[in-house]
Amino acid sequence: MSDSRKPFPFADFEPKWQSRWDAEKTFRTPNPGEEGFDASKPKYFVLDMFPYPSGAGLHVGHPEGYTATDIIGRYKRMRGFNVLHPMGYDSFGLPAEQYAIKTGQHPAITTAANIETFRRQLKSLGFAYDWEREIATTDPEYVRWTQWIFLQLYNSYFCEEENKAKPVSVLEEKGWSRDEIDQVRLAYVADTPVWWSPDLGTVLANEEVEEWKSKGHTVERRPLRQWMLRITKYAQRLIDELDTLDWPEGIKLLQKNWIGRSEGAEVVFTIGEKQVTVFTTRPDTLFGATYMVLAPEHPFVSEITTAGQEEAVEAYRKSISAKSDLDRTDLNKDKSGVFTGAYAVNPVSGEEIPVWIADYVMMGYGTGAIMAVPAHDERDYEFAKKFDLPIRQVVQPKDESNWQGYTAAGTAVNSGFLDGMPTAKAKAKMIEWLVANEKGNRKVQFKLRDWLFSRQRYWGEPFPILWKDGKHFALPEDELPLLAPPLDDYKPSGTPDPLLSKARDWVELPDGVTRETNTMPQWAGSCWYYMRYCDPGNTDRFISREAENYWADEKPGMVDLYVGGTEHAVLHLLYARFWHKVLFDLGHVHTPEPFQKLVNQGLILGEDGQKMSKSRGNVVNPDDVVNEYGADALRLYEMFMGPLEQVKPWQMKGVEGVSRFLARVWRLAVTEEGELTGKIQDVECTDKELLRVVHETIKKVGEDIEKLSFNTAISQMMICTNAFTQTEVVSLKEFIEFLTVLNPFAPHLSEEIHELICAKFDRPAEMLSEMVWPEYDAQALIRTECELVVQVNGKLRDRIWMAMDAPEEIAKEKAFASEKVQEHINGKTLRKLIYVPGKIMNLVVS
Repeated sequence: MSDSRKPFPFADFEPKWQSRWDAEKTFRTPNPGEEGFDASKPKYFVLDMFPYPSGAGLHVGHPEGYTATDIIGRYKRMRGFNVLHPMGYDSFGLPAEQYAIKTGQHPAITTAANIETFRRQLKSLGFAYDWEREIATTDPEYVRWTQWIFLQLYNSYFCEEENKAKPVSVLEEKGWSRDEIDQVRLAYVADTPVWWSPDLGTVLANEEVEEWKSKGHTVERRPLRQWMLRITKYAQRLIDELDTLDWPEGIKLLQKNWIGRSEGAEVVFTIGEKQVTVFTTRPDTLFGATYMVLAPEHPFVSEITTAGQEEAVEAYRKSISAKSDLDRTDLNKDKSGVFTGAYAVNPVSGEEIPVWIADYVMMGYGTGAIMAVPAHDERDYEFAKKFDLPIRQVVQPKDESNWQGYTAAGTAVNSGFLDGMPTAKAKAKMIEWLVANEKGNRKVQFKLRDWLFSRQRYWGEPFPILWKDGKHFALPEDELPLLAPPLDDYKPSGTPDPLLSKARDWVELPDGVTRETNTMPQWAGSCWYYMRYCDPGNTDRFISREAENYWADEKPGMVDLYVGGTEHAVLHLLYARFWHKVLFDLGHVHTPEPFQKLVNQGLILGEDGQKMSKSRGNVVNPDDVVNEYGADALRLYEMFMGPLEQVKPWQMKGVEGVSRFLARVWRLAVTEEGELTGKIQDVECTDKELLRVVHETIKKVGEDIEKLSFNTAISQMMICTNAFTQTEVVSLKEFIEFLTVLNPFAPHLSEEIHELICAKFDRPAEMLSEMVWPEYDAQALIRTECELVVQVNGKLRDRIWMAMDAPEEIAKEKAFASEKVQEHINGKTLRKLIYVPGKIMNLVVS
């Protein structure tokens, strides 16, 4: 042993096996048409959410999901599947650009170095990836196909009649003009209010605002020309088709809530000569609308504000310009707003109601205007109380409870022709009235907004778009990839001008043509990476038809198992589903969904029970754990901590415990001199109880892997190791079966022991990784003997092995023959005997 302090010489054999797997390409997975491809095998596509290669490298939270997918991938290979288990890097993005600015190094240099660190760490953990399929979203060939997919969106529109995307060439053939087509493209340009950070030099997504503000960056609201993706056209399909997927119900619900489907009515109010449309899910409460609220950004605000209120309105609009959407919709915050001086006409009552602006109404949601019914809406009620606005009851609660702020169904009151109607009937009647009087329509609305797809950063994919005379058009596909020019100065200028605009020679082309200078968000590369893994070397197509047909098979989702954190519950998963559905509609893929089964691994906390972070000083580097205990110990511990989905704290003592288990397996087979022990012999196992434990282990570990219950599988392997330890001779056949079952969890140690076995017993030097998963013998699982617990006056005195169905007299005879039992019954009278066959015998004496 090279280091006597180590429980087993993992430092000697772990790098050896990693090098061999690399050299022999053990886990290479051929595609259809390639050498070694076996079309008769079923496929299994198991995928990790690929990492962002930060400068900090991996921490011990990363390998949790990676180990889980590695175990099931190795297991499926042993069960005869063609397993696709790849790895890559989400390598564009704002953090890389910010790191480059701080260090003075180009992001391409820092990103390449970070990827090298991640790759080394991943290989040190023995993951069975097909490294020939490795990708990075910054690779030029990958950028090419990301840009190509963008052009598919740009050159498509959503056909309402067929509920799917179709090429805009269909509209051209129908005689549509260029301007008309630009209005319906799935990728389009719009002037829209955005969150802009001058010190970061880019627009931020709504979901990013709080994160970067908390880091001290300035964020403000301003209108900018941006590229948008028309994801809203897919809102209903994104909801409906969740039902075809094996995802956690909580994640499905998050997506449904994010999309936010509402059924109700559009109602038209008039403000002077202008008409303002509001959407409401409770048209039955229209008689209770006592004021109207517009979003401060609403285009009508400046036009309807009276002279006496202009100063107050402008001051208010300025005061809320830096608030995030999260701040503005917080139900617990103090309500704020200002009166515009204008009045709207309630279309059903003819009553004039005041028009206010308030930050809890936003342009991105609905029409940017609401009718306020303070009697039956919590936000409106708080607002009305603060500003002393009328509160009029129009719904009588079913249980005669307080009607102020009551939002549930009831009976219409103070509502004219609706009085006495239950809520459902009143809704239908009011919609009927609105339509008949041309005051509104039935409407289904979604909270989901079109995807803001522009960034002003340097470190992102350039848009394959050219401009001339104010018109945009696509870069020819044969000119892809369009790579960003070398740029020494990529620091934010404090203006909304994209950083690429600094590269004038790159931007300005002959004949007055210019390039688009915005870049795509980091989401672009992560929307489709799972498909590129299937065919990473293809230069003719983003994925070949043959590879796509094979790796996607006939399930709705392409990836069989997708494992990652809950932080991507909505955006990444929603965006990837959207892109996939567009490609499906256009005939580029044949499945409508990207991910069939989704599993979210739980967060691993620091030893202090807090989320790992540099600032807390509780981050655990997997390199340190591997150096101290070995990769197999790290792998096993992360799976033994508890159920995969559970949040759990890191405990170094737990690593020590798992390391001791592996050391027991090692010492069972290998001497201090590194030779096979004499305990392993090529003999038939006649110990029925040991055979039962071995076959129970084969059965349970296989079933547990299928269920992703890795902690219970490891517990069973510990039981099996104890059984081997307690017997004088371990049969070679059963021990190899045990090593095969252990291999997906601890591949290095099991391979090393197996190699020693092959050498000693002159067996073919086949790797365990390439062997077939053993089949359990159902007959061997049948218990013929059991351990009977013997108690005296309720206290445990001995355990006795006997036949499962032993009659009471035989069991009593064996119990009385026990010296441990005799000590407590000699000289006493047996008053009662309680016997449960196969379980317990209690002797009551006095």
